[in-house]
Amino acid sequence: MSSSDEPRRVHFQSPEYLVDRLDAIAELFDTDRTDLLVEAIREYIEDTADSETFRKLVARKYYDDQLEFGTVKRLVGAETAQRLRLLKADLDDEPLDLAAPEDTDIYGADAVTVDTTADDR
Repeated sequence: MSSSDEPRRVHFQSPEYLVDRLDAIAELFDTDRTDLLVEAIREYIEDTADSETFRKLVARKYYDDQLEFGTVKRLVGAETAQRLRLLKADLDDEPLDLAAPEDTDIYGADAVTVDTTADDR
């Protein structure tokens, strides 16, 4: 078991009716409350992390410097985080200093004019 898999005690308060329902479900499945809570949290996190809305929120906050890269990596995974890091670097770069295009006729004598008023459809 890796250090990240080690159980960690957390404490929270919940409405009594939810705890009662949780205990009834645990009894039905012959398991304990903790196992059900861990599984429910795991499923919620997977569903949330897979949603497009969540990914867009993470990206926006990362691009706005409201999230650190390590946090982004934990939220969306290493591959997506790396992609966001590369995109952010591109966004942060200064624009290329290119000269404005010249007024040059790029088509030359090969330009063709199309008459759209004579459409026979």
